[in-house]
Amino acid sequence: MLELHPVTLEDKAWIDPLVWAEGSSSADFNFGNIYLWDGSFRQQVGKLNDRVIVMPCYDDEPFFAWPVGTGDLGPVMAELEAYAGEHNFPFTLRGVTQAHLPLLNELFPGRHTALPERPLWDYLYSAEKLATLAGKKLHGKRNHINRFEAENDWTFSALTPADFDDCFRLLDEWNSVNAGEEHEDIGADDEYAAIRRAFDHYDNLGLEGGILRVSGRPVAFTMGEPVCEHTFVVHFEKAHAEINGAYPMVNREFVRLIRERHPAVQWINREDDMGIDSLRQAKESYHPDAMVEKYTVVIDHE
Repeated sequence: MLELHPVTLEDKAWIDPLVWAEGSSSADFNFGNIYLWDGSFRQQVGKLNDRVIVMPCYDDEPFFAWPVGTGDLGPVMAELEAYAGEHNFPFTLRGVTQAHLPLLNELFPGRHTALPERPLWDYLYSAEKLATLAGKKLHGKRNHINRFEAENDWTFSALTPADFDDCFRLLDEWNSVNAGEEHEDIGADDEYAAIRRAFDHYDNLGLEGGILRVSGRPVAFTMGEPVCEHTFVVHFEKAHAEINGAYPMVNREFVRLIRERHPAVQWINREDDMGIDSLRQAKESYHPDAMVEKYTVVIDHE
């Protein structure tokens, strides 16, 4: 029987191993994103047959995230379908990847509709590529970094609690300049709350980050976490865009730090663009090596 409860930090202990067992590069499945965005999605979590059940609710419309983990999927899906029916809401799954679609075809032949959610597709990059920026396609990024290094007395270091106040000030400055561009589901206030929550529980969430300074002044920070053996997800990255090269610099330096700490990581997931044109252009400018395509699947009741 499915039993759900509001997500808490204590859930990380049992959710992390199941997410790791899934082995997916998707940014949706890790505990960090579940917990950080809970203020926006008011998520309920539970466990069924070694799978993580997450039921977010947005605009009073509940749905299920893909049940990550291991074990027989059939009984889990049957339980989710029954739960949706009993509570009178459509049986909808979000965060469904291409790898999951064949499984749904077997379980619900002719009973489901898969809708691609392009704004939610994750951008995947080779960790080596982002660390070196080698190749003709990225020569522009290298030029910006060369100018940054030539013009500035800079340092990059791993984030520690001593840096958090500086990051908060940078975040406030960034918000005052960049207010306006929002996804229909996620606004500036939602992201701000998620970032503040990340700093408030940084160590307990197992987050890792870095801060870029120019002459001691913070000009960029970033943070994320590994989601499986081969993929590290970058949750947030903020920089003073008026400082030429600040964004590519903090990106490169952080990936180099990730590779030092996690030699097995092959992929950097820089998450989705939320349908925001400027974000899409920025992420495409790094020429992603792959996309994690995601779908919303609506399953008709029998």
